[in-house]
Amino acid sequence: MAHYKPEGYNAISPYLVVDGAQKMVDLLKSIFNGETLRRFDCEDGSITHVEIKIDDSVLMIGDATPEYPANRHLLHVYVPDVDHTFKKAMEAGCITIEEPRTREDDPDKRGTFEDFAGNHWAVSSQT
Repeated sequence: MAHYKPEGYNAISPYLVVDGAQKMVDLLKSIFNGETLRRFDCEDGSITHVEIKIDDSVLMIGDATPEYPANRHLLHVYVPDVDHTFKKAMEAGCITIEEPRTREDDPDKRGTFEDFAGNHWAVSSQT
């Protein structure tokens, strides 16, 4: 039986269309130790499509075009150390929305930040 998706991929992958796909790739590599899986560039140097693996998930990214304008998302990522990851995001130029904290009756310690493209990232660790 043929595989209907690449080995190690989830069935659903968020797709970020941004002004500055390479900048997003670099950001995700610095914050989450992302790994490039596949990449397709345009002749003008922009990125048509790139896949970044973060832990067990794949995030797809492309440069905005008139046909596909930039979009914004809220993404949640579980990380081993929320404080360390949040600090890396701040060092990479992201903006704090909410410092990492634990809420009553919530087993997660969670913080939220905004990247250069206006995406919001909630990062958390189980406590």
